[in-house]
Amino acid sequence: MGTLFLVATPIGNLGDISQRALEILNQADLIACEDTRQTVKLLNHMGIHKALTSYHEFNEQKKAEELAEKLTGDIKIALVSDAGMPAISDPGYRLVRLCRERGISVVAIPGPNAALTALAASGLPSGEFLFAGFLPAKKNARRQKLVDLANIACTLVFYEAPHRIETSLEDIEEIFGDREACVARELTKFYEEYLFGRLSDVRKRVKPLGEFVVVIAGSKEIQKKETPLSREDVLKKLGMTRNELYDLFFKKNSAG
Repeated sequence: MGTLFLVATPIGNLGDISQRALEILNQADLIACEDTRQTVKLLNHMGIHKALTSYHEFNEQKKAEELAEKLTGDIKIALVSDAGMPAISDPGYRLVRLCRERGISVVAIPGPNAALTALAASGLPSGEFLFAGFLPAKKNARRQKLVDLANIACTLVFYEAPHRIETSLEDIEEIFGDREACVARELTKFYEEYLFGRLSDVRKRVKPLGEFVVVIAGSKEIQKKETPLSREDVLKKLGMTRNELYDLFFKKNSAG
């Protein structure tokens, strides 16, 4: 059996690629990539020359089967996306699933990730979070998705494209309310920008240029929801012991 390597690549700054990622790319017999033109630029910069094959959202189902078949032999295949970690809002899941089902080794090479980078630098609670990927492109579907997420207490993280960022933020504010948010743009690149504050304020300052990560505070209503009372708490509120409550209940039922 071969081995599938999921190799994280820079999300902007080429200096963020790891030594281990370079070693794996050098050792790979084949590199499967989202866009061969984009990956060639990275490999040329690193002085790596390898056979490439395309693996993207439009051919993923068919190509996953082809690559999984190749991996039944003694071969090392590195899977990369245009930026960040494969299979995280990028192609990769189907191939990984096939490999797991067939007992083929899968090794993830960690590295840059836009969602975690934005979350860590957002100033919003990061102990618990929900990453929801890209919101639906169509307005009705997007708004329904936001309604489904509106009562979640932990921090929410989304990806968004430049041509939808303004309408998405408008929908988020309308459905979530004027929560705290941090909108990150062009992470690790020359024009990197973080906008922090209330959604109503952040929306006014957003420039629809580049790729975005939107970090939103969770629902305070859920966070403040009271914990159900324990049996002991109920007894305290009633000013009774367990035996007194039992006697009251027993006598009432006996009389009935």
